[in-house]
Amino acid sequence: MKILILSCNTGEGHNAAGHAVEEAALARGHEVNFVDAMQLGKRHTSRLISGLYIGIVKHLPWFFGFIYKLGMLISNRHFKSPVYWANAKLAKPLASLIEEGNYDIVVMPHLYPAETITYMKKHNMLPVKAVAIGTDYTCIPFWEETNCDYYVIPHEDLVDEYIKRGVPKEKLLPYGIPVRHAFAKHTPKDIARRKCHLDADVPTFLIMSGSMGFGKLAVFSMALYKQCKNDEHIVIICGNNKKLQSVLTKEFRHCPRVHVLGYTRHVSLYMDACDVIFTKPGGLTSTETLVKGIPTIHTAPIPGCETANSAFFVDRGISYASKYMIEQIRLGKLLMRSHDLQEEMHTAQLREQKSDAAERIVDLLESLSEK
Repeated sequence: MKILILSCNTGEGHNAAGHAVEEAALARGHEVNFVDAMQLGKRHTSRLISGLYIGIVKHLPWFFGFIYKLGMLISNRHFKSPVYWANAKLAKPLASLIEEGNYDIVVMPHLYPAETITYMKKHNMLPVKAVAIGTDYTCIPFWEETNCDYYVIPHEDLVDEYIKRGVPKEKLLPYGIPVRHAFAKHTPKDIARRKCHLDADVPTFLIMSGSMGFGKLAVFSMALYKQCKNDEHIVIICGNNKKLQSVLTKEFRHCPRVHVLGYTRHVSLYMDACDVIFTKPGGLTSTETLVKGIPTIHTAPIPGCETANSAFFVDRGISYASKYMIEQIRLGKLLMRSHDLQEEMHTAQLREQKSDAAERIVDLLESLSEK
């Protein structure tokens, strides 16, 4: 089977979901091509869209929340949005890519290429099946105006929400958000700490802010450090934000209990090595913590879908959350101290996790390609 995965660089989560499917498909001997759909447009289109998205969510999160709410208001299955028409412009180059690559099926862990695919289906330009993957624990605006063969969504409790928004029930598959195999396996804590060069016997917090280093990470890290009076260690993963990494490295240069990292491919191992994680409620990172089973505190969300992600997790007992920094730290320290609370959350995580989502998606792709 030859699979085309179409994503978009508006946050690393969509790419991570696509790469999880890619990993599972390659393990079965399939051929996979992973493409940033925006690169099919004009020169620099992908960089422009990615830069605009990152700039808004980092510096004007309230404005992103406003845009999200506006999208919810205008999103309608009976009328096509500007988002649809903007992505429709990529139909011809995408059709050429599919034809030239002789692909058997298309997978989309992002709304934008799903909009392009919808236009192509309407105009008889798509000769293969198309599967979309939702990467947040809510139905984001404009999914209902797309027309994919199937929609893989994070959880069965979201089915009614998708139906109400206009996505046909028979197309909804609550397999979960796909994560890489590394997050579904567990490395014993002592081994993980040795591999991560961390002390073996001290309580350790992990702080993550997503691939681009969103949020007031420097302020939060210092506030947590000041509250760690029992020799707790702190690991901070800054993602691709090199400026933030530089600031934190300088800030904690005389603090041997604080370990500052930039981008790392070993997030799974650090999760195994640490006791409690602080992370913003992105759909992918939250799913990785869920599958990994690490006690989780959700920090302030980017307004919009991350707000829904946080609420979904808190309602099911698979994370604690607060919009206030001091309360986030209090909850983290409480969770660190209480074995009973950790066990209670872990039991809830075992109940809700879907660690085999990537494999189930590949099962689906194989069945569709055979028809």
